[in-house]
Amino acid sequence: MAAAIAPAEVPRPPRMPHAGRAPPRLTVDREKTCPLLLRVFTKLGEHHSVEDFAVRGKEPKEEVQIYTWKDATLRELTELVKEVAPAARKRDAKLSFAFVYPDRRGRNIVRTVGTTVASHSMRRGHDDDKMLQDLGFQIGDFLDVAIL
Repeated sequence: MAAAIAPAEVPRPPRMPHAGRAPPRLTVDREKTCPLLLRVFTKLGEHHSVEDFAVRGKEPKEEVQIYTWKDATLRELTELVKEVAPAARKRDAKLSFAFVYPDRRGRNIVRTVGTTVASHSMRRGHDDDKMLQDLGFQIGDFLDVAIL
């Protein structure tokens, strides 16, 4: 019987394995592929601090759980956040996205990955079409959204 590996000992692949070149595009058949659960934490004015995620089970209260796929874009996630956060619907609202995940020592990191503008009437930004996979998302990461 194989020995169990403690979760802290399981090596994590690098966050951005395709540095310097574009990662291969992921094509997900959303009709046949089961979605993943994405825990999204929203906050007005700024991102949550690393300390807000320090204790497992005591994450910030402003949580939305979204079922999505790794090919979801920041624009798609913006539209979902707008459905549940009235402040994100304001014409001049900007949404800043960050991943929250443990580093090699098990301490959480908050890493900003992109920004979108909530309004449809404004031009699309260069981050709108970025997919979770393109940004180094791994299943189990949290998404922190600052509504600015």
